[in-house]
Amino acid sequence: MNLDRACDIFIDHLKVERNLSPNTLDGYSRDLRRFVDGSGRTSPGRVTPVDVVDHLLRLSDAGLSARSRARALVAVRGLFRFLLGEKVIDSDPTETIDAPKIGRRLPDVLGADEVDRLLAMPPLDAPRGARDAAMLETLYATGLRVSELVGLAVDDVNLERGYVRAFGKGRKQRLVPLGEVATDRVREYVADHRPSFAKNPKQRALFLTGRGTGMTRQGFWKLLRGYAIAAGIRKPISPHKLRHSFATHLIERGADLRSVQAMLGHADITTTQIYTHVSRSRLLEVVRKHHPRS
Repeated sequence: MNLDRACDIFIDHLKVERNLSPNTLDGYSRDLRRFVDGSGRTSPGRVTPVDVVDHLLRLSDAGLSARSRARALVAVRGLFRFLLGEKVIDSDPTETIDAPKIGRRLPDVLGADEVDRLLAMPPLDAPRGARDAAMLETLYATGLRVSELVGLAVDDVNLERGYVRAFGKGRKQRLVPLGEVATDRVREYVADHRPSFAKNPKQRALFLTGRGTGMTRQGFWKLLRGYAIAAGIRKPISPHKLRHSFATHLIERGADLRSVQAMLGHADITTTQIYTHVSRSRLLEVVRKHHPRS
């Protein structure tokens, strides 16, 4: 089996067995193609640790950040671990390679007052405003990824018990509390306004565009940016920033880390722990600003 064919089989494995998203699969494909083209190897069994190190050095020389180089190593390591498990190769050339050091970057979040201003922007008496308010409130109340938000179906929301069913990475399902305000906004949208968007009665997407199709990530990003400008929020805005704000505000108000991990859909709690660092940094900022001895 040549290296090109091995990469194709590995990508098929990620698609079928691990159900990774198209964007993630494209990233793996690009990283692996860059490795194959740069290494000059045609057989996976002839790849050595030196080839892998040389690949990382080439990426560094090309100006790629440590984070991007670490991601590239994940793709290459995933390929060779897969081939080792399939007994295509006898040893993993990435086994002794350490990932580039990545400094932990604290997520930028909105303040509680900024969130309040943002959520107050959509006009509730108009169909689009009611839809937008329901989406914004749902995003901040649940911390969903934007792909999870726009992917919600009508049947994924239980308005009687106040929770949503989200499908995260690898189509892993989790239930997330919706909260009273978000529940009310979604209920008003579904009862009073969604029918005006639904051109096709068989359409099951919860949040619809004026064409009657499901809201897209790009469409939601655009409306979010418009409301942020109207609310006087000058810092860069994104759906993921609202997700970060959701988690940070919960931690600041005493939520336990395991609960936040479950709501965010993080597989590893170390991913969630970054929000405790955000809280600590904010506490330090308060002390430095207000303590008489600072």
